Amino acid sequence: MILVQLMKPFYTKYEGNSIKMVFAYQYFSIRKDEELFHFIPVDGKEIILNAQTLQVENLSEVFVFQKGNRFIRLPLYQLLLVSDIHTHLQTILEEANQVDTQDVSVVGTEEVIQLLEQQNVERMIDFALTTRDESLFNKLLKYKEN
Repeated sequence: MILVQLMKPFYTKYEGNSIKMVFAYQYFSIRKDEELFHFIPVDGKEIILNAQTLQVENLSEVFVFQKGNRFIRLPLYQLLLVSDIHTHLQTILEEANQVDTQDVSVVGTEEVIQLLEQQNVERMIDFALTTRDESLFNKLLKYKEN
């Protein structure tokens, strides 16, 4: 059995209905028979997942690992069969989803705050008109313009 020692994508990119993970030199290593082999991007360097089914789409991609002058060439489908790569892929996807969710919630929160502030200013303008407070009305108009 091959154990994945380290697996961190150099970057992860969402393209339409696919999630593309690209790997570089020091970000991917495997352990076979107690020996550590490091990924080298000779042939394949990316894993493409379907964003909805989370199935690997590029099963024929060949990953090459090196230790000294020895090389292991594994097609992605074989690496999926003989290693614990599934666990690492799941962890990467969970971390990526957490980051995306945080970014979306921050952007959404800022938009909601701006909308609430705008509505509050409009209510205050209505209040100034109702109470015939001309100085408050002028201050709120200047605030709204900025």
